[in-house]
Amino acid sequence: MASKKMYSVVAVVGIVVASTLAWWLQTPKSDTGAAAGVRPSGVEITQVKKQTLRDDAEAVGTLRSSQNVMLRPEIAGRVLSLGFADGARVRAGQVLVQMDDTLQRAEVQQSLAQMSVARANHKRNQELVAQSFIAQRSLDESAAALQVADAQLGLSCARLERMRLIAPFNGVVGIRSVNVGDYVKDGADLINLENIGSLYVDYRLPERYQTKVMPGQTIEVKLDAFSGRLFKAKVEAVDPLIDANGRSIGVRAVLANTAGEPIAVGGGKGPAPQAASAPTASASAPTVAAKPAASAPMVASAANRGAALPSPQSLGCPPNMFDRTRTSAGGEQNGPLRPGMFARVTAVFAVKPNALVVPEEAIVPQGGKQFVIKAVAPSELPAPVASAAASAPVLPPDTKLVSQRVEVKLGIRRGGQVEITDGLAEGDTIVVAGQQRLQKDGSPLRVVELGRGPANPASAPASGSASVASGADAANAASQAASR
Repeated sequence: MASKKMYSVVAVVGIVVASTLAWWLQTPKSDTGAAAGVRPSGVEITQVKKQTLRDDAEAVGTLRSSQNVMLRPEIAGRVLSLGFADGARVRAGQVLVQMDDTLQRAEVQQSLAQMSVARANHKRNQELVAQSFIAQRSLDESAAALQVADAQLGLSCARLERMRLIAPFNGVVGIRSVNVGDYVKDGADLINLENIGSLYVDYRLPERYQTKVMPGQTIEVKLDAFSGRLFKAKVEAVDPLIDANGRSIGVRAVLANTAGEPIAVGGGKGPAPQAASAPTASASAPTVAAKPAASAPMVASAANRGAALPSPQSLGCPPNMFDRTRTSAGGEQNGPLRPGMFARVTAVFAVKPNALVVPEEAIVPQGGKQFVIKAVAPSELPAPVASAAASAPVLPPDTKLVSQRVEVKLGIRRGGQVEITDGLAEGDTIVVAGQQRLQKDGSPLRVVELGRGPANPASAPASGSASVASGADAANAASQAASR
């Protein structure tokens, strides 16, 4: 029983001795009888640099045709002939689908006959009135009958015109879903027509960018279908209505249907040959796409199985004013881009070539403000800070850098870098790690470099920690002996 008590006393004494030794090793020693010295704080530093920054925003968008329409018949009927081939380029005013218009042509012939009779009666009445053989009333009635016949002819011609589906602009037709002889109802989808000479890029941005987006700005477009290629477009319009669900604004840009340009690959010798070969593959894309268009006229003539019908104007109908105003430019270009493609958009608002940047981890927010801790020489501290440091503990004699808290104003954030618009200058040394130990200005700093061991000033804490570990081991051994 007495031996167990003795072991317990020995264990307690061992623990007390180890704790006292660890405390003594960690306590800073007095420096030549003066006040207690201040141990430097280990920090990582960097310098403020100038860098080119872009004020931009990224979004996703969709390519759309500058002009597109789905042709649908206005009147139900049977398809008589087709005047196009799948995927062919067509011109404005070209007849794409001809419906069976037998009844309508018969109505036009009837209206023409009535028009001829009304015109002859009116001419004869003019001669009789001139000879005073009939009253003026008969002449007025014949003039009204002539107007009615003319209106009836215009109505018949309009019905005949509606039996033809005409291309309203230059473009490329899609894949037809109708054949010659099919009976289609009014409003049925027959063929889509797309003008892909230039395309729209529709995308949305958060509402905070509404003051930065304006027509005429250049955007960069990347397409998953053409990796390694960069396309540039210009903003054409900004939607004045902000979406209440997503709090975003709609933007539309115009993109030329070209092969784009290769994305520059910097800093590497290996990717250079690949980047040089990319334009060759992409440049050949428009040529491949243009081959079906070259054979389109022959296929179109084969698709048009019906006999070529005379135009309504050849029957005596007045010229169609709608046809004469169809003068749509563009649509001839058949580049590699297609409507519906997924686009990655980078909207560039401004470019700052000489922006002062620091790493994001150097920013210390406090009290609604942003601060950066500079590493300066003790002699560079301002007078009020220097006087306050005089009453502080004495700095080590080999101190080269001390801390100084500076308020800054932030700008653009890009890629882990933050723009400093006010508070710092190029070449200033700042702290990027260890700021939590610097509570006041004038604190001594010990620079720690990443990838290296601690400097000589840190050797003392390292030996102290080793001593603490040895003391703890001794205490553990004593406690094990007491348990035995």
